Amino acid sequence: MPSAPILLIDGSSYLFRAFFALPDLATSAGVPTGAIRGTITMIDKLISSYPDCSVAVVFDPKGDTFRNEIYSEYKANRPPMPSELREQIQPIHDIIRALGLKLIIKAGVEADDVIGTLARMATDAKRDTIISSSDKDMAQLVNEHVTVVDSMSNKVLDPAGVREKFGVEPGQIIDLLALTGDTSDNIPGVPSVGPKTAAKWLGQYGSVSNLVEKAEEIGGKVGEKLRESLETLPMSQDLARIRTELELGLGLDDLVPKAPDREKLEAIYTELEFRALLERMREVGDPASNTEAEPEEAPESDYELIVTEAALDAWVARLQAAGEFALDTETTSTMPMQAKLVGISFACEPGSAAYVPFGHTTLSSGPQLSKHLVLSKLGPLIEDPSYAKIGQHFKYDAIVLQGAGVMLNGIAHDTQLESFVLNSSATRHKMDDMAKHYLGMDTVAYEEVTGRGKNQIGFHEVELEAAANYAAEDADVTLRLHRHLSPLLEELPRLKDLYESVELPLMSVLARMESVGTHLDGDLLKAHSKEMAESIESLREALYSEAGEMFNPDSPKQLQQILFEQRGLRVVKKTPKGQPSTDESVLEELAREDALPRLILEYRSLAKLKSTYTDKLPEQINPSTGRVHTSYHQCIASTGRLASSDPNLQNIPIRTREGRRIRQAFTAPQGRCLVAADYSQIELRIMAHLSHDETLIDFFNQGLDVHAMTASEVFRTPVEGVGEEERRVAKMINFGLMYGMSAFGLAQRLGIARNIAADYIKRYFDRFTGVDAFMNQIKAQARADGFVETMLGRRVYLPHIRSSHVQRRAGAERVAINAPMQGSAADIIKKAMIDIDAWLREGALDAQMIMQVHDELVFEVSESDADALIEGVTQRMESAVPLIVPLPVAVGQGDNWDEAH
Repeated sequence: MPSAPILLIDGSSYLFRAFFALPDLATSAGVPTGAIRGTITMIDKLISSYPDCSVAVVFDPKGDTFRNEIYSEYKANRPPMPSELREQIQPIHDIIRALGLKLIIKAGVEADDVIGTLARMATDAKRDTIISSSDKDMAQLVNEHVTVVDSMSNKVLDPAGVREKFGVEPGQIIDLLALTGDTSDNIPGVPSVGPKTAAKWLGQYGSVSNLVEKAEEIGGKVGEKLRESLETLPMSQDLARIRTELELGLGLDDLVPKAPDREKLEAIYTELEFRALLERMREVGDPASNTEAEPEEAPESDYELIVTEAALDAWVARLQAAGEFALDTETTSTMPMQAKLVGISFACEPGSAAYVPFGHTTLSSGPQLSKHLVLSKLGPLIEDPSYAKIGQHFKYDAIVLQGAGVMLNGIAHDTQLESFVLNSSATRHKMDDMAKHYLGMDTVAYEEVTGRGKNQIGFHEVELEAAANYAAEDADVTLRLHRHLSPLLEELPRLKDLYESVELPLMSVLARMESVGTHLDGDLLKAHSKEMAESIESLREALYSEAGEMFNPDSPKQLQQILFEQRGLRVVKKTPKGQPSTDESVLEELAREDALPRLILEYRSLAKLKSTYTDKLPEQINPSTGRVHTSYHQCIASTGRLASSDPNLQNIPIRTREGRRIRQAFTAPQGRCLVAADYSQIELRIMAHLSHDETLIDFFNQGLDVHAMTASEVFRTPVEGVGEEERRVAKMINFGLMYGMSAFGLAQRLGIARNIAADYIKRYFDRFTGVDAFMNQIKAQARADGFVETMLGRRVYLPHIRSSHVQRRAGAERVAINAPMQGSAADIIKKAMIDIDAWLREGALDAQMIMQVHDELVFEVSESDADALIEGVTQRMESAVPLIVPLPVAVGQGDNWDEAH
C-alpha cells in the first residue's frame, strides 16, 4: 500500500470560507480577488502538509442536483451567491488546473458525493484517504482508512473522533442528520430535536428504522414531534446520505498531480496582481510549493539570541556599518504608556536578525545582559538620527523607548504606513497579515509563544530561545516588508509623497500627543456615572410601563417579541438569520410611530455612554501621569481619518447634554486652559473646491450661511424668509448628497415622502450643476480606475464599483462620492498637525497639542500664552492646504473641553 494518502479537498467549502472570512481584496482595476487568494493559499498550505499525495479538488456544479428532485425545497433558504464571489470561481478553477491538480465538477451531484465516491474507491483499494472539509456531513464517510480534517481548526475526525464529537458511530451519522435536520440545507428532520437527543435515541435504538418502530415509546412533546415526522424521516435520510457509487469516469491513478503550467500561472498571477505568488513561482521551481517554503526565509540558525556583551558589541558594529536597520521592541503590555521593555530585536539584512533580552523573568531562561548595559550600547545608536531605522507600527516603539529614557530618532520608514498608503484595503496592516499578503510568509504568531486565554503569559515570561525566534523574526520580516513595499511606492509618486510628507511625520506627532495625554477629572465622571445609573433605572421603569410588562431591553429576542408580536409594529428589516432587526436604524424609524422605540433608543444611548465613558474613563487614568493616554490609529479608515482607542475620543457625542457633561471632565490643570480649533464645514468647502461649482464657491467666498442659501435655492424663497426647518432640510441635503445619499435615504432621514425628497434633490442639482457634474464624473472615474483619490493623492480602492450586485455597487458609488471629501479633510488636518507640531517644538509657547477628534484639534496651554496659540494655530490650520474657497477655523478656549469647543 502506498505510504502517501489520497487527499480529497472540498473546494466549495474552501471557497465560501475564503470569501466570507477574509477581507475584501481587489486588483488596482477593482477586480475582486479575496476568495481566489484565500482558496489557493489554503489549498497550497494543505498540500504542503501532506506531500506526495494524490490530490482531487472537488467543487459543486452550477444549478440543481438530484436532491432537488427528491425535495424541491432542498437548500431553498440559501441566498443567491454574491456576484463578487461568482466571478472569482473560474480563476480559481484555472489556477488549480494550471497547478497540475485534478479538478472535478460533476453535473447534477454535489461535491460531497464525488468525494464520497472517491473515498469509497480508495477504501476498496485499501488506500488511506484524507478529506479536507468543514462540512459535518463528511463524518459519515469516516472509517479505518478515511479521516476528515478541518484545516482551519486543525481538528481531525477518525472513528474515535466522530464518537467523541457526535456521540454516535460514523455509520449512524446519516440517521443523526436525518433526525436533527439541517437549516442551511433545509432538510426537515424532527422539529425540536437537537444532536444530544438524536444521539441519545440512536444509542438506545441503534438506528432510525428501529426508532420508528418504537416511536410510541417516546413520551412528551418531543415524542409527538417524532411521530408527526415519521412520513418525512425517510426523505431526510435520503437527503443526508452522501452517494458513494457514482460513475466518475476516472480512477485513483488519475489523481496523481501533473507538472504545473508555469506560463499559464504567470499570466494569471500577473493579471490578478498576486505579486508574492508570482515572485515565489519565479524563484522556486515548483509554484505549488507551500507559502512557508519561501527560499529567502531565514533558517532558524540565522536568528541569534544575544546574552553576552561581546555578541552585543559585534551586532552594534554591524548595525553601525549597515547605516540602516529594522528595529523592534518586546514589552509587557500592548498599551505603550504602561509597557515595560523586556528586549530589543534588530536586523540589517534579510534572513539575519538578533534579539537581546534583559527583562525576562522565567527562572529557567538563563543569563541575560542588564537593561542598563544594553541601553548604554544601543541607546546612542537609536538616538542618533544619522542611522536610518525601519519599524512596523513604530509609534508604539517610540513611546515605549521614551519611557525607558531613549529617544527614537532617525525614523526612516514604517512598514505599516507603507502598506496602508499603498492600498488601505488590500490587507489588514498587522505584520502577520502583511507578511502573508506581500511575502507569502507564515510568521510565528504571538499566541504561539505566549499561549491563549486564561493560560496566556506575558512576553517577559517566555523562554529566551522561543522569545528570540519570535522577536528576531519580527525585525527580519519588517526589513523584508520594507524592501518589498518601497519599490512599489516608488512607482506611484503621489502616494510616495503622501507617505513621506504626511503619514510618516504625523506618526511622530501622534506619539508625542499620546505621551502627553489629557488631564481628566475622574471624580466628576464618577458622580456623573451615579446620576446616569439613576436615570437609566427610571428609563427602565418607563419602558416597563409603556410595554405593560417587565422585560430585558438588552435582549434582541425579547425586544422582537414586545415590538413586533405584541405591539404589532412593522418589520423594517431582518437579520441575516431572518429575524426582525432591532438595530438602531430600525428603532429610529419606528420611533416616529411609537413611544416604546423612542424610550429604548434613549435607554441604549445612556447605557452605552455610562459603560463606555463615565464608568470606564476613570479606570483609564494613568496613575503615573494622572492623565488618560489615548492611542491614535492611522491605518484603519480607508479615507485616512484617524481613529482612537483606550479611550475612544471620536464617539463622545457633542449635541447631547450627557455627551457634553463627559467632555466637561476633560480639564486643564491649574493655571492652564484648553483651546479647541475646529474646521468649519470643511467637507462642503472641499466639495466646492473639487467640483468648481460657481454657486457654492460664491456662497463661501462671500461668507454666507451656505445652508440658508441652499434652502433658499431648494425652496425657491428669499433667504430672509428661510426658517429653521427649511435650513435643517438644506443642511441634510448638503451633507447627505456629499455622502451619496439617495432620495430614499433622504426621505427616511427627514421623515418625508420619497417623491418629495426626490424633488428636493432635483431642485438642488438644477441649481448646483457643478456638484451634479462632479458626482457623475467621479463615479465614472471610479468605474474606470477602480479607485478615487483625495486632493493629496491618497487612493481609496472600491472593489465593488463594477459589481452586478445592485446594493454593493450603490454602496461603492456612495463611497466614491464621499471619499475624496472625507479623505481630503483628513489629509488637510494631518498637514496642519505636522505644521503646528513643528511650530510648538520651537518652544516659544508653553503649549501642547493633546487631542485630535475628526476636524478638531485640542490644545493645553498656559493662560498667558493662549492668545498667541490661538493666532498661530488659526493661521496654520487655515493655510495647511490651499483651496479656492476660504477654510475658516472656529476657535474657543475654556477650563474644559466642552467650554473650549
